[in-house]
Amino acid sequence: MKKIKPLIVLVSFLFALVLIIPAVLVLPFADDKASGKLGEHVTPATEETGPTADAAVEVAVYRSTLGQIENVSLEDYLVGVVAAEMPADFEEEALKAQALTARTYIVKKLLSKDKIGVPEGAEVTDTQLHQVYYSDAQLRDNWGKDYEWKVKKVLEAVRTTSGQILTYNGEAIDASFHSTSNGYTENSEDYWPNELPYLRSVSSPWDTNSPKFSDQKVVSVTEFESKLGVKIGSSATIGTIVDRTAGKRVAKVDFNGKVLTGKEIREKLELRSSDFSWERKGGNIVITTKGFGHGVGMSQYGANGMAAEGKNYQDIVKHYYQGIEISSAESMFATITAQK
Repeated sequence: MKKIKPLIVLVSFLFALVLIIPAVLVLPFADDKASGKLGEHVTPATEETGPTADAAVEVAVYRSTLGQIENVSLEDYLVGVVAAEMPADFEEEALKAQALTARTYIVKKLLSKDKIGVPEGAEVTDTQLHQVYYSDAQLRDNWGKDYEWKVKKVLEAVRTTSGQILTYNGEAIDASFHSTSNGYTENSEDYWPNELPYLRSVSSPWDTNSPKFSDQKVVSVTEFESKLGVKIGSSATIGTIVDRTAGKRVAKVDFNGKVLTGKEIREKLELRSSDFSWERKGGNIVITTKGFGHGVGMSQYGANGMAAEGKNYQDIVKHYYQGIEISSAESMFATITAQK
C-alpha cells in the first residue's frame, strides 16, 4: 500500500493542474473582449448581451439580384437596412433614429400582410420599393477595412433601440424619411394623397450643411417640352408658379392654362426636389433645386445635424414626427410570430 501513495499524489496534482491552466489561459482574452476594442468580430447576439427582442423575429427578404429568398433575424435585417440607408459615419443618435424608422416600417408592413410587389414566400424586397437592405457579406465588400468599426456602430444603434417603434394613437406610423430637406419638411398631403397628423411640415435648418442641399440640372427646351407636355416656344418665361406648399416647395405651375404639380414636374424631369427654380439660357433650361428627396418625414441630414448639436434620438424623431410616442413593439412581435 505504501507504494501506491506516490501515484495517488501525482494523479491528484495533475488533475488540479488541468483545472487551473484553462482558467489562466482564458483570462487575458476575456479582458481583451470586454474592452470593446475595434477589430473584434461582432455577432448578432453575444453571451455578454444575450438575445435582443429583435432577434426573436424573422424576416423573409427577397434578394433581388440573386432571385432568392433569405430568412434573417429582424436584428440582422435592421443592421443591413440602416447601413444601406444612412452613412455609418453619421452621429450615433442619428443612426438610432434611423433604426427606429426602419423597425417601425417593417413592423407595420408585417402586421398589414401587404404583399404588393413582393414575390411569393417573401415579406419584403431589398430594394427602394420597400427598404434597401445589404447582407453582411455586402457590407464587408462595401466597407472593406472599415467594416469592423462601421458594423459595430450600426449594430449598437439597432441594439440600443431594440424592440422600440414609433406610434401614433397606439399604431405604428408611416415612418417616411428623405435625405435632405430644403430647410422645411413637407405635409404628407402636399406630396401624397393622405393627410397624416404626425407628418407635418417642420423647420429643418441643419440641412443647409448637407452636401446634397443644392443641385443644378440642364435640360434642353425640346426635352423639357416633351417630358412635361407643354409648349414654351421662344419665350423667356417658363410657366408661372401659382402655389407653394407648407414646406416652401412648388405646389403648382401654370403653363398657359396647363397646370402641373411640383411633384409631377420633379418626377418627369427627374429632379432631386420639388423646390426648384429655373431660367432659360439659349436652347437650354437651367434648373436649380434645394433639398434631395420627397421632403416628407425625417430628414437624414437634419437628424445628423440635430445629433451633432447634442440632441438624442428621442428628440430627433419627436421633432420630425409630430405627436408620436416611442413604444414597445414586443406585443406586435408576438402577433407577427404567431401569424407565421
